[in-house]
Amino acid sequence: MILEPPASLGNMHLAQEDGGMPTTLAAGSAPGESGVSVFRARFEGGVHFASAARQHQICFQMSPPSRIERRLAGQSLRHESPAGLLSICPAGVNCAADSEDTFDSVLVAIDPGQLALAAAEETAFEARLTGCLSGYDQALLDLAHALVSESTSSYPNGPLFWNDVADRFIGGLIARHSQEPNIRVRGTLGKHVLARLKEYVTAHLDEPIEVTALANIAGRSPFHFTRVFARSVGVTPHRYVVHLRLQRAIELLRAGRSGLAEIAATTGFADQSHLSRWVRRVHGVTLTELSAARADENGRNLHDGSLSPP
Repeated sequence: MILEPPASLGNMHLAQEDGGMPTTLAAGSAPGESGVSVFRARFEGGVHFASAARQHQICFQMSPPSRIERRLAGQSLRHESPAGLLSICPAGVNCAADSEDTFDSVLVAIDPGQLALAAAEETAFEARLTGCLSGYDQALLDLAHALVSESTSSYPNGPLFWNDVADRFIGGLIARHSQEPNIRVRGTLGKHVLARLKEYVTAHLDEPIEVTALANIAGRSPFHFTRVFARSVGVTPHRYVVHLRLQRAIELLRAGRSGLAEIAATTGFADQSHLSRWVRRVHGVTLTELSAARADENGRNLHDGSLSPP
């Protein structure tokens, strides 16, 4: 089977020393909407890489130390690059790399909207990923290894394991490789407005929530609010409401004190079937599978610093 780079990487040029494509060792993403895909490739005899992708690109060197030149947004660095070295290219930024050595690398692609949504969950609403030509982050490297292992073996531990690892990867990026601008980005909602919107949605999860009501909180027209909200949070207001509904539904599933139909009603879904469709779309599993997995969550070691699967 021939593996191709994830289509989400968009405008990316890859070549090894002979001008051909590198050997692809792993590529893809588990079912669901984690917003994270992985691509591992080996370049024989040399590497040329150039990209201005739609996705954030986080690259790790897996090969032994080698001479490489990296370029990012007009900056360049030529050095002896050690194994495990990290470089970060934010979405839409021109980046490139060239080396005359055999090179093995892992590229983790992150959907900008997913990172923005995760940043909003951490109340870092306006956080922006910081470009990096040379760095090191052992925790992110370990998570990248886990993603590659899952992709190579056709996701043996299932979408939920992949999504948990992907969430931790994004969380690490936000915590250690992003920053909030000193001045609010023009055309976005301020963090205080976003906090009030989240508080309102959370308090009314079991009710219909209209865009008009959210727009009134933000002091904008519904049309203008929808555009500015998507620019600020990475998703439309409707998808953000669904995101919070699903979060609460999973919390109730984990607690195990409510039936599925009751959980659907409590979190604002039309019925159990409606909840199930969204669970499959976002998490890549059925509602029954999600319920079983959450019931067994205490036996998993994802949240105690381990990457052990179920």
